[in-house]
Amino acid sequence: MSVVEAHDLVKSYRGGDNSLITVLDGVNLQVARGEMVAVIGSSGAGKSTLLHMLGALDRPTKGYVVLGGVAVNGLPDDELARLRNRQVGFVFQFHHLLREFSALENVMMPLRIAGWDVRRAQGRAEELLSRVGLSGRMQHRPSELSGGEQQRTAVARALAIDPAIVLADEPSGNLDKMNSELLHDLFAELARDLEIAMVVVTHNRSLAARAHRVLLLESARLRDTDVHEVAT
Repeated sequence: MSVVEAHDLVKSYRGGDNSLITVLDGVNLQVARGEMVAVIGSSGAGKSTLLHMLGALDRPTKGYVVLGGVAVNGLPDDELARLRNRQVGFVFQFHHLLREFSALENVMMPLRIAGWDVRRAQGRAEELLSRVGLSGRMQHRPSELSGGEQQRTAVARALAIDPAIVLADEPSGNLDKMNSELLHDLFAELARDLEIAMVVVTHNRSLAARAHRVLLLESARLRDTDVHEVAT
């Protein structure tokens, strides 16, 4: 069973001269539990827009998304937010950690917002930080962590709610080669061991090579492709 499905997605905008710009035109995608899908394409091709549609952060002009078995179209904003908070974990190129809080407190944050008590949220956050190799760095603030450690903290935070799918937008784009490789290994391991569906937008061939499928978004359409089309 697919965790997320996109059916005939179309997304259009009005340009500055009032012309119609279509960044997605009839995009279809299904991602199963435990499957990692890499999406590649040139800058401005619409990759981030596609992620936002899949994660219910934005609504399509036409078509629809099914997330965790629920058709997203037509849901009011409050129900959409609840569905997104239960089903989706996001990882972005920049970690967006709260500077004044420790790694542990950052990972606890979505759980506390979801109503978990402090002890339960702390236990879950400690488990996840250990899972991503940060058992000795939990009390450190973001400024005291390396770039790779900050991003792994962001991954732990994305996993906090036990989402059905993780959506990652250039997750290693800000990291050096060594930390990128550690993060790439972690993504593949999490998809395999936790059976989480993943969609990863990337320009990195090493990360794309770890995916079960590589898809190219080009001319507003999505198609199967080969890892060798990924720019390094």
